[in-house]
Amino acid sequence: MPSGNRTDRRCVGPTHNIPSTPKANGLSDSPSVQAGRLPSSVLSRENLGQPTQGSDADMTAVATPAGAVPNTTIHWHSIDWKRVHGTVRRLQVRIVKAVREGKWHKVKALVYLLTHSLAGRALAILRVVNNAGAKTPGVDNVCWRSAEDCATAFTLLRRRGYRPQPLRRVYIPKSNGQKRPLGIPTMTDRAMQALYLLGLDPIAETLADGHSYGFRLERCCADAIEQCHLMLANPRGPRWILEGDIKSCFDRISHPWLLENIPMDEGILRDWLQAGFLEEGVRFDTTEGTPQGGIISPVLANRTLDGLQALLAEHFPRRHSRTSKVHLVRYADDFIITGTSRELLQQQVMPLVAHFLKERGLELSHEKTRITHIDDGFDFLGQTVRRYPCGKVLEKPSRKNVRTFLGKIKETIRNAGSWTTGELIRRLNQQIKGWVMYHRHVASKRTFSQVDCRIFQMLKRWCRRRHQNKSWTWIKAKYFRTSGHRHWIFTGTLTDKHGKSVPIALMSAVRVAIRRFVKIRSAASPYDPEWEPYLEERLYWQLEGTLTGRGRIEYLWKAQDGRCVHCGQPLRTSERPWHLHHRHWRSHGGPDTIDNLELLHGHCHRHIHYGKPR
Repeated sequence: MPSGNRTDRRCVGPTHNIPSTPKANGLSDSPSVQAGRLPSSVLSRENLGQPTQGSDADMTAVATPAGAVPNTTIHWHSIDWKRVHGTVRRLQVRIVKAVREGKWHKVKALVYLLTHSLAGRALAILRVVNNAGAKTPGVDNVCWRSAEDCATAFTLLRRRGYRPQPLRRVYIPKSNGQKRPLGIPTMTDRAMQALYLLGLDPIAETLADGHSYGFRLERCCADAIEQCHLMLANPRGPRWILEGDIKSCFDRISHPWLLENIPMDEGILRDWLQAGFLEEGVRFDTTEGTPQGGIISPVLANRTLDGLQALLAEHFPRRHSRTSKVHLVRYADDFIITGTSRELLQQQVMPLVAHFLKERGLELSHEKTRITHIDDGFDFLGQTVRRYPCGKVLEKPSRKNVRTFLGKIKETIRNAGSWTTGELIRRLNQQIKGWVMYHRHVASKRTFSQVDCRIFQMLKRWCRRRHQNKSWTWIKAKYFRTSGHRHWIFTGTLTDKHGKSVPIALMSAVRVAIRRFVKIRSAASPYDPEWEPYLEERLYWQLEGTLTGRGRIEYLWKAQDGRCVHCGQPLRTSERPWHLHHRHWRSHGGPDTIDNLELLHGHCHRHIHYGKPR
């Protein structure tokens, strides 16, 4: 791999139109760097597997020029994935460092190395074949199902001669009864998008708005809700909220804006945006928007909306925060903006946001965008945020969200005519657990109790319909049991893989403990080694909150004989929380698997990260 100094002197690759600086973020423009040719002496050292002897030697161990197509067959199952992840992550860390230093010519060179490396191609193919939609083909009706297909895919992921095919248009139902269009790319196009996303995502993470939480690593909806609580729970905090809704965000993003401001290969990006789609055998052109269904589309949408937080901070600086209190919280294309008065939001903030969106081909939906007082409450990401007469600001599951969830439960029970009781309980538990775990970080205990009551009434009617000639005493004895202080527990049996009957009980939502969520720091980046200790601490906290996670911590404690790996002293419960450490750092490509984790004292963990040179 070329050294940092050589990369600084010469830019690698063909004529890629990567912007010298993203104009969307307000960074100063610099002259465009003319791309040069890769020096013949520069070789790619990303060896994917261990070498073998003989004519069938694994080509992944051969040093080949970056981007060159190997002449030997790749053995998919012999790839050293630990080395692959490490190689990709090291390049991504270097990209982040170059972005922060403003060395965009170096960023361009590193992205070229990453997108033309064998390690990058291997990781892109792995993501596509392990994706939930891996069995859904595109317009070519091709899926990669075998190791031979994956090995052949290496020869398809080449910049020269690549032409994306049209998307296959399908529709999925929306919550309002309408249908949402999705574009399904071919397997090759998905892999190419995943490959270029490896280089684009570190740049997007580094330049993203601090309070943007959608489609980003280590961030989730709970972070956005907790940020709302931190802003609004303060007695001196803002009292008016602008609920922003962008009209058809993904479908209307301006292509010229994307081509000018997204720091990636302009030719590849243009081909993806203008690939068109096939619907009932007819091809349609696409002149605006990014397809919903593409791997890279969420990052493109995020980059389109990034910069709004900086724009608001510029027009409403911190020194005037007492009079304006303008703050932004965004999750993908859903956002709220706070303020001190309705007039401020309506006359100053809304025109500013509208102009920002107009430059990108977007506009606010006048029907759904509204200004609300905190005492009246507003819905955001399935929660209702409201200040109550007692003065407290609480977040609760919204009525619409509860109604939608109970509708799905009712539909599942209605379709359970031929199912066994155990199968019905298994499917209901999946739905209940997913919904409850999403809302467990807000004030939802009373809502959980009401949901349990409604589900019990549905199951009671289901039992009566199933046994219309039986008494209620007989039905109770067959389907319900008592355990301790709990009565009316809906139970059944499932058959395990050994053919034995295993009892199963319906999950109770109200028995799930409410656990306040700890929001991620706005500047944290999963690609930056400086944030490695902090993200490991968050991982420990997240594992402690789940039964499976607590089991992993207990397993590690027993495997280490209750002692710290670094100092050898006992890990006492009085010294908790212990720290979870990755032997092979995540910023260097290390996984979250149990064999890469170890428990340490807090001071030992800090000594490893800060006391020794990297």
